[in-house]
Amino acid sequence: MQQGIIATLTLGLALASLAAQAEEQACATVRLADPGWSDIAATNAVTGVVLQALGYGAKVETLAVPIIYGGMANGQVDAFLGNWMPAQQAHYDQFVKSGQVTELAQNLSGTEFTLAVPTYVWEAGVKTFADLAKHADQFDKKIYGIGAGAPANQSLQKIIQGDEYGLGGWQLVESSEQAMLSQIGRAVKRDKWIVFLGWTPHPMNVDYPIKYLSGGEQYFGTAGTVNTLTRKGYAEQCPNPARLLANMKFTLDMENAIMSAARDKGGSYPAAAKAWLQAHPQVLQPWLQGVTTRDGQPGLAAVQKAF
Repeated sequence: MQQGIIATLTLGLALASLAAQAEEQACATVRLADPGWSDIAATNAVTGVVLQALGYGAKVETLAVPIIYGGMANGQVDAFLGNWMPAQQAHYDQFVKSGQVTELAQNLSGTEFTLAVPTYVWEAGVKTFADLAKHADQFDKKIYGIGAGAPANQSLQKIIQGDEYGLGGWQLVESSEQAMLSQIGRAVKRDKWIVFLGWTPHPMNVDYPIKYLSGGEQYFGTAGTVNTLTRKGYAEQCPNPARLLANMKFTLDMENAIMSAARDKGGSYPAAAKAWLQAHPQVLQPWLQGVTTRDGQPGLAAVQKAF
């Protein structure tokens, strides 16, 4: 009898140990998602270099926005730092309000995300969504968007299908962010008319003379926010990295600076992120409040030493 009890206890302890090891392994690498946007590449890079200094890994998967939400819902993605609101309201309602995905924190405010035109087009009289239809031929009835499936593209499709602002019959050109930016660059170089999805923070606001159109608030809102989302139960399973993710707050200037530096240095976002943190060490203290290294040492001292 006693041997049976000992064997049972031993088995229980072994199973508990295996469960703890499995949970630790699940938290060892934070799986982040990137829709292929420069701003999320910047924030993922900042998060990644801090996580690595704490002894964690960071794995970034480039996925379309709908797949990112599905990935968090089924547990294959740990966190998404790019929940732009109100542009992603439909996905937020479907996944976050339903409890399939968790909103961890707001990481950025004061964003703008709507249709934009070059300044010379704006000065020629295109200042609102309603002005576009008056100049349909000059725009070739085309609106340049980002990747297929992006919530902003879906809003534009609704506008076109519903003939809102007289845009029925227009074409939404869906492409990658970089392809859209190349199209803007070619148009600006030749003083051609173009209307496209614009947002801040992003280097496009520095690279090109652009203006944002008013009148689309029903679909794109006014000044927006960006939230950090996680898979359900992540904060309970991995409280230390989740605390870091919840603490991390960004600014427009910070993201613009990292994006510009990454572009100017050959696209190395981690190097640009590390350089920015070395120049702005004051952000680390609030980010690392209550955060430890993976092995339980003070987090702030470890990150400061790493940088």
